[in-house]
Amino acid sequence: MEHLVDIELFGQAYTFKSDAEAATARKVADLLVQEVEQVQQLCDPASNIPKLTLLILAALNLAHRMVQVKTEFGECIEKVAERSERLNRMLDEGLRAACPLRVPV
Repeated sequence: MEHLVDIELFGQAYTFKSDAEAATARKVADLLVQEVEQVQQLCDPASNIPKLTLLILAALNLAHRMVQVKTEFGECIEKVAERSERLNRMLDEGLRAACPLRVPV
């Protein structure tokens, strides 16, 4: 279901349609607004940086964070997989020691 999301950037209101849940769409919009505001605060007000440039800088900051999270998540998944394999080997060894297979002769 589509939801309308309202945000205000550079003193101008914008409305977007989103297929995401309303709460999620709101969080995404708020994140963008916060990032744009942070970029604006870091820039010299006298520099008259174009709005599009500020938006691109905000988008690059958000993309950078996303890449960091993906990298950290990937590393975490690798560690979990390694530990799972190690635990499986330990369990297999423990089971073999506790219940050795007996082959009828």
